[in-house]
Amino acid sequence: MSAHTYKKLEIVGSSATSIEDAINNAVAKAAESVRSIRWVEVLETRCHVEDQKVAYFQVTVKIGFTLD
Repeated sequence: MSAHTYKKLEIVGSSATSIEDAINNAVAKAAESVRSIRWVEVLETRCHVEDQKVAYFQVTVKIGFTLD
């Protein structure tokens, strides 16, 4: 295995459907400008409430990727 150098980027994804979709939305958005994504760490999960109901999920993630 060769040596790699990694960087982490912290972002928040959201979804009206599920926590999993919020994570996938965060990764998809990051992938638009970040190459070589290797892992995702879920740091925090919360829900936005409107009219006493969960309106959408918010998930804070750190996305790890290799540097060129």
